[in-house]
Amino acid sequence: MTATPPLPGDFAVVRMDGRAGRLIRIGQFLNGDGFADYEHAFVHVGDGRLVEAQPGGARLGRLSDYAGVPARWSTGRVPLTDEQRAAVTAAARSYLGTPYSFADYLALAAARLHLPAGPPLRRFVASTRHMICSQLVDQCYQDAGVHLFTDHRWPGYVTPADLARLLE
Repeated sequence: MTATPPLPGDFAVVRMDGRAGRLIRIGQFLNGDGFADYEHAFVHVGDGRLVEAQPGGARLGRLSDYAGVPARWSTGRVPLTDEQRAAVTAAARSYLGTPYSFADYLALAAARLHLPAGPPLRRFVASTRHMICSQLVDQCYQDAGVHLFTDHRWPGYVTPADLARLLE
């Protein structure tokens, strides 16, 4: 995981094996991210727990579920005040149960390829309040007043590979 233990409010990107990981890697490649080694992201909320977006909806999980999985942590790389950490954690918990949507991946692709369907897809995804894992992480930080990306992109346009690049 990381040499320094993660603090509440930190996020991680991890590698996913299996079919889901391969599909996300292909999707990230098609979106211009190359073949990144990180396909999933989550927010640490303290007490060995995390909040992550999954196909069944955002859920509370355990950090131990990712023991031994290659991970890149924001710990020490994205400075946060105690107040910001509390706000990120509260935001993450507020999204528990938020539905997941594969339409987010279509919106990402349409935006990256500058397709005319991009703006309508973005409006649809935003209106449904569904989130993919990387969107959930970025949204939690934005809710806490922390912008991870200097281009102030919409959280729906964030991939796990984008988050991983922040942590290089």
